[in-house]
Amino acid sequence: MTENSDTPDGTAPGTTESGTVPTGASATAPGPQPEPIRFFGTTWVAHDGNYALRRAGASLGSLAAAVASCFVLRFAYQGLEIADVGSFVGLLVVVMFAVCSAVAFRKTWEGFSSRPADPGREDMLRGLKTIGFVGSLLAYFFRTFTEAPGEKLRRAEYEAAQVRFAKRRSARTGNPAARRTAKAKKARRK
Repeated sequence: MTENSDTPDGTAPGTTESGTVPTGASATAPGPQPEPIRFFGTTWVAHDGNYALRRAGASLGSLAAAVASCFVLRFAYQGLEIADVGSFVGLLVVVMFAVCSAVAFRKTWEGFSSRPADPGREDMLRGLKTIGFVGSLLAYFFRTFTEAPGEKLRRAEYEAAQVRFAKRRSARTGNPAARRTAKAKKARRK
């Protein structure tokens, strides 16, 4: 699943407003279905299914991955020192990773609270975010202290889809065929 998915009909990504269930999903109540979050599934909706344990695990896992990544980057920098490429190249590599990590942190953090306005631009930044993967891991780590990453955004979309579904359901009460026949009978009497 991608963070950049848009739907042409204006519904929130990951929600289905019809009573039908998407292929591969279990049969549940009719209405919009919550969009799963990586590592959390749909446990974010009611904070059930070991939600707190999953948040703690995601937090520790992302921190451990960030620390391990820093060690790998340190080994790469030591390789540059052994190759004796010069201090200028070493400085450029450090600055490049620092800038890319800062941009990746910011873009990842923004992605938790809003959908990107321009998915094409996000695709162009994918390489930069890949280079700055440490920033993305740190953003994930810090976000798990308050919520499952992206929970606030998906909750707002899910609740809006539920309201739209409830409005549509309340507007369709009764049998439309019976209303047409009653109108037709009234028209024939006049």
